[in-house]
Amino acid sequence: MIELDAIVIGAGMSGMYQLHLLRGLGLTVQALEAGSEVGGTWYWNRYPGCRFDSESYSYCFSFDEEMLQEWNWSEHFAPQPETFAYLRRVADKLDLRKDIRFATRVVSAHWDEADGRWVVRCEDGYAVRAKYLVTAIGILSIPVIPDFPGRGSFAGASFHTSDWPRGGIDLAGKRVAVVGTGATGIQVIQEVAKIAGHLTVVQKEPNWSKPLCNAPITPDEMADIKARYADIFESCRSSDAGFLHNWDPRSTSDVSDAEREAFYEQKYGERGFAFWLSNFADLSVDEKAARLASDFLARKIRERVTDPKTAEKLIPTDHLFGTRRVPMETGYYEVFNQPNVDLVDVNADPLRAITPGGMTFDSGFVPLDVIIYATGFDAVRGAFDRIEIVGQGGLTLREKWDDGPVTFLGLQSHGFPNFFMIVGPHSGATFCNVPRCAEQNVEFIADLVGHMERRGLARCEATIAAEQDWTKQVLDQAELLLAGKTNSWFTGINHNIAGRNERKMLLYTLGQQFFLQVCRETVEQDYRGFDMAPARSAA
Repeated sequence: MIELDAIVIGAGMSGMYQLHLLRGLGLTVQALEAGSEVGGTWYWNRYPGCRFDSESYSYCFSFDEEMLQEWNWSEHFAPQPETFAYLRRVADKLDLRKDIRFATRVVSAHWDEADGRWVVRCEDGYAVRAKYLVTAIGILSIPVIPDFPGRGSFAGASFHTSDWPRGGIDLAGKRVAVVGTGATGIQVIQEVAKIAGHLTVVQKEPNWSKPLCNAPITPDEMADIKARYADIFESCRSSDAGFLHNWDPRSTSDVSDAEREAFYEQKYGERGFAFWLSNFADLSVDEKAARLASDFLARKIRERVTDPKTAEKLIPTDHLFGTRRVPMETGYYEVFNQPNVDLVDVNADPLRAITPGGMTFDSGFVPLDVIIYATGFDAVRGAFDRIEIVGQGGLTLREKWDDGPVTFLGLQSHGFPNFFMIVGPHSGATFCNVPRCAEQNVEFIADLVGHMERRGLARCEATIAAEQDWTKQVLDQAELLLAGKTNSWFTGINHNIAGRNERKMLLYTLGQQFFLQVCRETVEQDYRGFDMAPARSAA
């Protein structure tokens, strides 16, 4: 069995950076990646319309000034092929691939108490042991397709958006169904509607969506961005969630109706998450504020969709704006004005069965050539549940988290020594512009490992008290947020997975500034909250 100092599971952005930093400590490191290339999310998701909804220049790596000056983004919100190319370029520049084993899916990781090592085994029989184990497995990486009656009988092409055919698929003139209207579904629908002979959108829960307001980046704009990268990243660090958007300090009630309407119009026309994350400061906690923002967006939908009945179907009634992940769109609502597009609301017109030739609803049969499932993921904890992670005393992480995840800083869980999570549940990187906050997680882990190596420490484990206190703070804050009272993947609700019908906040809720403060204080107090020991006999 191969012996290493550290194993990183996953070679997306977080895993790539973690590999780079751990190698910089002089450790022997290997990353294990299920795909055939680096990129993570940007490797797996290749569906039409897949792109950033964080500004491109806020999403890229910040640690390499040379790379920042070398790379040119073509759009304010780059499409998947460009992002994938960027990450491959980073891998080239840092020579990462020599320490990545591709096409390797991890199935188990067991802590060997006697030797103080993690034993990791893979689907193909490959096995490796290491002192440190770091997961960079993503929060939206395990696709879920509901068990629709007859799903396996469909004779045409069918697939989840994250399993888009690698060789592509010709949808021109085809009869296509897209199932799901979340962030991914909206991106796909916009593009498929341009080429399909007929598109049937199968919707269960409409989502509040806001215009992306994307545009090409001119050479002069790119030069200006390169000159301002330090300011851009500082703006992200000083914001509440790592984006180039931060709350307006006023409350909704501080302004007149006319001022509020003008403010909403302004934010509606700004790029990206502006309407969500630079709205009035009480949007996330005050129901009246969220209702006013929702009413504004409902009016916009009614203005953009010509058929009043269709417009009403596209307006959410089960949640307020900002309480779920907000999809970005470009002409999404206008799609439903096209004669080749139908919207089926399965609440009013249930899907009875999928047959070899299409879908049968209460209203009748819809013939189809292709079914695209944009039905989401087993969010946040799904990738952890897929791997058999066994800690001290034979306890599995799945068992420990049966009633909801328990972590310290989202980075460790007691009973699993030397096991670190870059974007674990309740980590500051879960409700955040992920690369910005994940970089901080990666650097924290690398610094902690370096600290252990310099002091000859053999193990590190979050204390019970630290993880209980951290988890309580996150969950208590969630009770104050409208999002914490809403069914969504944020709160662990997934009706397509057995047992996922009780709300338990999976994301971090206390804001980036508090997270960074706690991390600083943790380090200043000699890694308070982490039990470190020079010998495996110590606890």
